[in-house]
Amino acid sequence: MPSPPVCQKCGVCCFSQSETYVRVSGEDWARLGAKAESVAHFIGNRAYMRMRDGHCVALAVRVAAGGAREYFCSVYAERPQTCRDLARGSPQCEGEIAVKGERVAARGACSAGVL
Repeated sequence: MPSPPVCQKCGVCCFSQSETYVRVSGEDWARLGAKAESVAHFIGNRAYMRMRDGHCVALAVRVAAGGAREYFCSVYAERPQTCRDLARGSPQCEGEIAVKGERVAARGACSAGVL
């Protein structure tokens, strides 16, 4: 599958059924600052981004004109390093789309025609 033209039309990388999907390091927690308690939590002695409805709680979805969905990270400037390291169009991005794209699109989560 081709990579999305813009991440705001996809958001696949923010979706997972795993509560331990996005690890939050001590540096990440500090960067999240006051937002850390609301978007991340501890499972045992490790911190992770909170997941809700199968996606990261920091994922904000807006319905644009015509019904297309747009995806935004509500903590983009403070996002964990794992998220910073995932570059649009990279092999890792394409892997996320290949593995989860159809499942996420079937949920109506991705904009039509992106995946």
